[in-house]
Amino acid sequence: MGLALLAAPRVVLHDLNIIEEGTSVNALFVFLPPLVWIVTVLITRVPRPLITLLAVGLFYGVFLALGHQILWNHSLGDNPPQLGGNLAGLDPTAQSLIFRSFAVASSLLIGVVVGAISGAIAWGLKVLLRRPRNGG
Repeated sequence: MGLALLAAPRVVLHDLNIIEEGTSVNALFVFLPPLVWIVTVLITRVPRPLITLLAVGLFYGVFLALGHQILWNHSLGDNPPQLGGNLAGLDPTAQSLIFRSFAVASSLLIGVVVGAISGAIAWGLKVLLRRPRNGG
C-alpha cells in the first residue's frame, strides 16, 4: 500500500489544477512512482514481481478513484459532465451517479494496467539480471 501511495499526490495535484498534463513536472509525477515500484521489487528480490506490482497497481487504482471522487466537485466546478441524446433528460443525480461509476471503474482499470506494465518490466529485468554472464 505504501508504494501505491507514492502515486497518490499526482491525483490531488492534477484535480486541484496545480499541475497540468504535458509538463515535465506532471511527467515526473506520472513516471517516478512506477519506477520506484520496479526498483523496490528488484532490490528487495520479490519472488513474483508481476503479481506484487499488480497488487500495488490495484491499490493505486483505489487511491486514484478515491481522490477523483473526493475532488469531483472541485475539479469539475459548475460544469459537470452531462449525458446527451436520449439520456439528456435523465435526472442530474442519476447522471452524476453514472459518470462517477465510470470514473471509479476507469481508475481501477488504470491502476491495474500501470501495475501490470510495471510488473512485467520488473519481471523482465529480474530475468535479465539473474541470467549468468559468459566471461570473455
